[in-house]
Amino acid sequence: MRYRPIDRDPDDQRLGRFLPDDWRHVEQYPLTAASQPAEVPVVIGVNWYTEFDRPQAGQDGVPFVAREGAKSLTRIRGGHAVCLEPGGEPDREEWWKFYDQGSEGACVGFAWTRCMTILNEEMYTAWWLWDRGKERDQWPETKPGDSNGTSCRAAAEVLASTGHVDWANSYANDDYTERTHYAADAAAGIKVFRWAVSVDDVHAVLGNTRADELGAVPILNSWGTDYPHRVWMPDEVLDRLMREDGEIAVPTDR
Repeated sequence: MRYRPIDRDPDDQRLGRFLPDDWRHVEQYPLTAASQPAEVPVVIGVNWYTEFDRPQAGQDGVPFVAREGAKSLTRIRGGHAVCLEPGGEPDREEWWKFYDQGSEGACVGFAWTRCMTILNEEMYTAWWLWDRGKERDQWPETKPGDSNGTSCRAAAEVLASTGHVDWANSYANDDYTERTHYAADAAAGIKVFRWAVSVDDVHAVLGNTRADELGAVPILNSWGTDYPHRVWMPDEVLDRLMREDGEIAVPTDR
């Protein structure tokens, strides 16, 4: 099944992260002390629960999802991929506005692209990465031009093998047929990526003091300005999502 543990399509087409049928990438390339970078973004592919749809701010004004912890989670609505922000709040307001995936299941392409933008301070074409991920993944039914999602692993492999495509304003209205002809820049990709296996790994990589203080991680979603710029997820919740076959990807060559 593509959407384990649910046996149906997601409630919202934007929740398009597919779960790989094997775990070889995590087993072969776990994050280690020797490979651990500092203050880099992290891409997570996880189950998306109803409680994540509408972040709630507490008295301190800080927006959280599932503030009450893992026991408060009720219903899985699909799979989603988002970028976690490293320390220093490097994600710019214009990036928050720009990286809006629309209604399609392009979350993996957008999560990884947001990650690369933070790393390189350059804008990239998330729709292109979504297309190429679907060409590379293990599911024959995922093809450029449809609204299906893909896996975090597939998009990471594209970045490592091909690179990424710099954004140009002329691309704004292009479709998947035109994106086929875009020229990727290998230097805009990653050389090595690894997979975190604990919440402690994630905090160590993010190097985000505020995250350490709150006991939570900052989500940068790709739903435009209708969703807050930074939303916090408690560590307890992230731990549960990791144990529910979450993919936690870390670029380690920067």
